[in-house]
Amino acid sequence: MIPPIIALLALTGPSLALPPSISTNSTLTLLKCLTTNAVPHVTLLSPNWAEYATTFNARLEYTPAAITLPTTPLHISHSILCASQARIPVQPKSGGHSYASYSTGGRNGILQINLENFNSIAVDGATGIAKVGGGVRLGNLALGIWEQGRRALGHGTCPGVGVGGHFTHGGYGYSSRAFGLGLDQIVGLDVVLADGRVVYADERENVDVYYVSAADAFGVVVNFYLQTSPAPPQVVQWTFSFPEALSSVSAAVETFKGVQMFALDGTVVDRNLGFGVTISNNATVFTVHGTFFGTIETFNSTIMPALLSRVPYAPANDSNTLIEEVDWITSLTLLGGAPTLEVPLHGSYFEYILKEGVRAKAPVSWFAIINLYGGPDSQITTKTEGFAAYSGHDDFWVIQNFPEHGAYLNYVDPTYTRAEAYSLYYGVELYGRLVALKKTLDPSNLFSNPQSII
Repeated sequence: MIPPIIALLALTGPSLALPPSISTNSTLTLLKCLTTNAVPHVTLLSPNWAEYATTFNARLEYTPAAITLPTTPLHISHSILCASQARIPVQPKSGGHSYASYSTGGRNGILQINLENFNSIAVDGATGIAKVGGGVRLGNLALGIWEQGRRALGHGTCPGVGVGGHFTHGGYGYSSRAFGLGLDQIVGLDVVLADGRVVYADERENVDVYYVSAADAFGVVVNFYLQTSPAPPQVVQWTFSFPEALSSVSAAVETFKGVQMFALDGTVVDRNLGFGVTISNNATVFTVHGTFFGTIETFNSTIMPALLSRVPYAPANDSNTLIEEVDWITSLTLLGGAPTLEVPLHGSYFEYILKEGVRAKAPVSWFAIINLYGGPDSQITTKTEGFAAYSGHDDFWVIQNFPEHGAYLNYVDPTYTRAEAYSLYYGVELYGRLVALKKTLDPSNLFSNPQSII
């Protein structure tokens, strides 16, 4: 664990010539402070600026005042305190895959703290707890803990996504029904707070910091301590496509209802089964795909017939149908290359998808993903808002198509107003608690983006 650090900063240093676009007094103060305290950083003048400033979502590009490249927790403390003295907002970047470009601030002029140098992974053989740097990507995380004792975690399937935003905002993947969300597996954190202190947080120490998981509105996570589990000995990767399901709105609705009835069947569905539904205008098919932690014989004799008997159409007999047994790390490699009952999913959703989405002249490709969250034996639903600042533990489905009835922070939608974001992401009760914690942990709102807690 990292001991508390109180950084003392000087504000003297050489004058820096900057392009007019960032030559403000506050930016000059920031850069002078970073230089004086020997914090590695880049600016618009740096030849490698584009390498660090380019956003994952090219439609939402913003220009930070500067980007720091810390190699120590002290560098992060200095970065935060320099930004505070210059009155410049701060956002950390772990992987940079925010749909809304919030790791670049969601607006111009912030200080981005790039965590790429915090990339170590170490598994404690006795406890199975992995100490993971805040800049580690999911692909490297999966491989690292596999190589250190054949361990596994529940998390998403995109290997380039960073652990920082993914784990602090939920962290869903097919394996989450077995292991819980990424958030649920956090047992400790090393965090740099708005006042520059580096603290350790868990269920007993700095409990409020642990509760909010030091997400991007509250601090910068230097290290995660994650409780890993033994990797399943075998995994069945499976995919079925149903072309006829998108022949009409009613066909799509009936097909989805069949899939949902299957998902509710506790005699065949348990924590070892994770799956989702994908609809795309490229393939114009309705695809059900997932993983099963068990043998292919069990899948073929139990899971497959239970699913297909409830869907009104036969699956396509082509390359879109796949049933394959592999080991854990191979399953993650394959997934990395592939693409609530309180609120019923009814005809209007599929009517929009079919009538407005699938058009020959559509200017861009699109897809919608509907993933099974809850259901029989899901380990996601074993946690509550009392464990962590996350409101979706009791959801049945999670939809990556921005629904009206609730939202998931890792599928962030920048078109929401701040009020809409609060309502959809948190709800009234959880939001109220987070506001109170924000006033304690970051009273000057240093860590901020257009939808963050204030």
